[in-house]
Amino acid sequence: MGIKGFKPTSAGRRYMTVSTFEEITTDKPERSLLKPLKKSGGRGNTGRITSFHRGGGHKRRYRLIDWKRDKRDIAAKVITIEYDPNRSARICLLQYPDGEKRYILHPLGLKVGDKIIAGEHADIKAGNAMPLANIPDGAWVHNVELKIGRGAQLVRTAGNYAQILSKEGDYVLLKMPSGEMRKIFHRCYATIGQLGNIDNANLHIGKAGRSRWLGIKPNVRGTAMNPIDHPHGGGEGRSKGNHPVTPWGIPTKGYKTRNKKKSTSKYIVKRRGKK
Repeated sequence: MGIKGFKPTSAGRRYMTVSTFEEITTDKPERSLLKPLKKSGGRGNTGRITSFHRGGGHKRRYRLIDWKRDKRDIAAKVITIEYDPNRSARICLLQYPDGEKRYILHPLGLKVGDKIIAGEHADIKAGNAMPLANIPDGAWVHNVELKIGRGAQLVRTAGNYAQILSKEGDYVLLKMPSGEMRKIFHRCYATIGQLGNIDNANLHIGKAGRSRWLGIKPNVRGTAMNPIDHPHGGGEGRSKGNHPVTPWGIPTKGYKTRNKKKSTSKYIVKRRGKK
């Protein structure tokens, strides 16, 4: 989980850093857990671009991750720790006594040969999954469910964790990585520990080409465009003083866009702070 730099043999190499991948134990994924991954180029079902700055990049295959951890009270052995091109966290391959294999996100400190389990009465150990009600206050968790049985939806990025603050009736109060404090139903599952690859946030892309490898296209500033292309475009020389808006004129700073009918604001005790 270290970071490696390079000699500045070119401008792109000067500040580039990469992971040392020292925790990776194999470069060959489990074939039964792979599936093709089609690129959309940011286009929706009408063929129009709905997510900008996406396209190109290296070919990938998707690794099927066990988000639900629904094989309960059966210990599984960690047999490999692998790189996943589709996410910042590492993944590890589990093998159950019946021969079934599943991928999960790799928690910090979990090693090949360790055994982990999912169930209500599991030990408080990194990699074990259990309902939030059974996890003591102050513990760090990741892969948190929002609805029972839906699978993990929160805290899935490399190095992240949420902290259990307290339990109030049927809800558990969690402090999220963003600083937000949120109530989650006590029967929802979560995995103990912090996610691995904690140095991911310190990596430096180094050059534009590396962003293209990742499938990220350049982001052109609105002020560099013509008036027909963006509300910030045009003007003689460089112009400032615009109210920041999207290409469609919607304010971008401080403007609330949450849908009140679909909102889950009643479960948010404290909003995330400004960074």
